[in-house]
Amino acid sequence: MLDNNLCVWDALKASDKPIILYGMGNGADKVLDEFNKRKIVCSGVMASDDFVRYQNFRGFTVKKMSDFEQEFSDFNVALCFASSLSDVMDYIKGVANRHNLLVPNVPVYGEEVVDDDFLYKYKENIRTAYSLLSDDKSKEVFENTLYFLYSGKLSYLNKIESSKDEAFNNILKLSDNEQYLDLGAYRGDTVDEFLHYTNGYRKIVAVEPNLKNHNKLIEHCTALHDFYSENVGISDSVSSAFVSKGGGRQSVLNDTNGVEIRTVNLDTLKDRYGDFTYIKADIEGMEHKMLLGAINTLKTKPKLNIAAYHTNSDFFTLIEKIHSINSEYKIHLRKHPYIPCWDLNIYCI
Repeated sequence: MLDNNLCVWDALKASDKPIILYGMGNGADKVLDEFNKRKIVCSGVMASDDFVRYQNFRGFTVKKMSDFEQEFSDFNVALCFASSLSDVMDYIKGVANRHNLLVPNVPVYGEEVVDDDFLYKYKENIRTAYSLLSDDKSKEVFENTLYFLYSGKLSYLNKIESSKDEAFNNILKLSDNEQYLDLGAYRGDTVDEFLHYTNGYRKIVAVEPNLKNHNKLIEHCTALHDFYSENVGISDSVSSAFVSKGGGRQSVLNDTNGVEIRTVNLDTLKDRYGDFTYIKADIEGMEHKMLLGAINTLKTKPKLNIAAYHTNSDFFTLIEKIHSINSEYKIHLRKHPYIPCWDLNIYCI
């Protein structure tokens, strides 16, 4: 299914060229940890010129690409950060034109990377999810996502990018009578997105677990009618969890660290607010648990917009789970501009 490509980890290990990590932070930490497990040698760390202060990262002095170009005749670049900014993505593609750039895909959450063992473990799940997709574009996105995650080659991503307009106008086709549930509402950006694609609505319920973000959300949406917000986490049950203290986008639920908050499931929210006709969920790896607590909610077949990139198996296991709850859904997969394979969404109608 994957032609003659080597897994990205094996390709890097087999190369006789130096390997330079591009990026610092959590992604680079995960890549270096995986390198150590697989005995892959890293020869240096680089950053974009504006970020280079010749600082230290994991024992490496962070340098500019031009520094490594003077040091080595040629080298591999292992991309270790994510961006949806067009100028940054253009720069990454420019680096790929000068050197062999690969993306070792470490998951946002969880530990599983895509290699031969991963493909063997999930081969039946992958085949099943692929068969459940409702259009040729979705199948193309699915295939090239898998190819990209396995090989680390940007060319596969370049084939499948499409705009949010295409998904909203051709798949979701939101009406002016929607009852919208926004899970992971952050500070109101996806409420704005919803309003952009409608000329009216019946109700908006926005859920954000981080208190700082929730307060900003309320402030941002103060002029909206029939708007309700919940400072809770989404899980499969009514319970409690901890959420990170900072106010960033990645407010992660966990069992031990941060601020304790209440968790609810979707069926509880349905009981409280009535039926929803459109649900968007980008909840930092909790999408599986969300679906487990949404059996009654999905019986009414609300339109769905669900993030499918937080773990490397999300894009097929979430499809299987949605179908198991309501087999009447038509399931679509779209990849919006982002490097690496973030902003990969499942759309169901």
